[in-house]
Amino acid sequence: MFYRLSGVHHTRYASARQLWPVPADRWQVIAVAVLALTAPLWMPTVYLSSYMLPWLVFSAATLSLTLLMGLAGQLHFGFAAVMAIGAYASIHLAQAGVPFELALVGAGLLAALIGCVFGAAALRVKGLYLVMATVAMQFLVDWVIVNVTAISGGAVATLQTPRVSFLFVPLDGLYPRYYVVLLWVAIVTLLVLNIKRTSFGRALVAVRDKDFAAAVIGVNIFKYKLLAFFTSSFLGGVTGAILAFCFYQAVTPEQFSFNVTIELVAMVLVGGLGSVIGAFFGAGFVLLVPIILLNFIASLVNAGWLDISASLMAHIPLMLYGAMIIGFLLYEPLGLAKIYDNVRKYFLVWPFRHTQS
Repeated sequence: MFYRLSGVHHTRYASARQLWPVPADRWQVIAVAVLALTAPLWMPTVYLSSYMLPWLVFSAATLSLTLLMGLAGQLHFGFAAVMAIGAYASIHLAQAGVPFELALVGAGLLAALIGCVFGAAALRVKGLYLVMATVAMQFLVDWVIVNVTAISGGAVATLQTPRVSFLFVPLDGLYPRYYVVLLWVAIVTLLVLNIKRTSFGRALVAVRDKDFAAAVIGVNIFKYKLLAFFTSSFLGGVTGAILAFCFYQAVTPEQFSFNVTIELVAMVLVGGLGSVIGAFFGAGFVLLVPIILLNFIASLVNAGWLDISASLMAHIPLMLYGAMIIGFLLYEPLGLAKIYDNVRKYFLVWPFRHTQS
C-alpha cells in the first residue's frame, strides 16, 4: 500500500494544484531526476551518447509536437522541417559570432514565424486538408535547404557545427552536451505540464474538442490556433538546434526528411496523444526498440541458434517492431501512457479491486 491516497489531505488550494499531488508521484520524479543527473557517473559512455542523448532530444521534440497535436488537436506532418529550420539557423547564427544562447532563441523564433505562415492554413482547413498543408511545408523546406547552397552547401553537403559555449561552458565534450540536453528537456516538460493547467491550455483543449463551441463561449480560435503553432514551432526549432549541436554535430538534409516527421508522429501516437509521460515512452519505443530487436536477432545468429541470411536479419526486427506497434495500439488505443496510467491506478487502490477508466 505504498502508492495510494489514503492519509493525504488537501486543505489548501495550493496543495491541490501541485503538479504531482500524490506523494508517490513526487518520489518517482525525484528518483528519475537523480538517475538522469547522475547518468554520466554510472552509464557507459557508448550508451550515454548513442541511446540516452538521442532519446532525450527526441522526447523534447515529441513534447513540442504533443503540444500542437495533443492539446490543440492540429495535425502537423511537417515537424521535421521545423526542426531543420532551427538547426540550420542556429549553425549560421553561431558561425556569424552570435552567442549560442541567443542563437537558440533566434533559431526558435525563425522556426516559429515560418511555422505560423503554414499554420495559418489551420484557420481555414482541418483534418486531411491541414495534413496536406503541413506536408507541403515539409517538402518545400526540404527543397529550399537542398537547392539553396548558401543554407546547406548542396544536396550532399555536410554542414559542421562550430565550437560554442553555453553559459560560459564549452560544449566540446559529451558530458556538457548531455547536461544541456537534459536542461532543455526539463524546461520543455515543465512548460507543457504547466500549459495544460493554464487558461491558454484550456482554450487549446476547447479548440481541439469543438472549435465552433469554443468560439460561442468566447475563445478566439484565430488567436489560439496561431499561438499553438507558434509555441510548438518555437520549441521544435530550439530542439532542432540542440539536436544539431549536441548530438549530430554535423547536419545534412537527410537528417530532417519526411521519414523523421513520420517517426515523430508515431512517437506521439504510440506514447499517447496529449500525454507528457507518453512522449518519453513513445520516443523510447520508436527509437530504441528497433535497435534492441536488431541486436537480439544478431546475437541469436552469432550464437548459431538462428540460421538466416543477412538481408532477412535486417528485416526481421522491422517486422517484429511493426507487429509490436499494432499489438500495443490494439491492446490500448490511447497509447503506452494509458497502460502506465492503468498500472498506476491499480496501485492507488491495491490490494483492493480497481476499475479501468
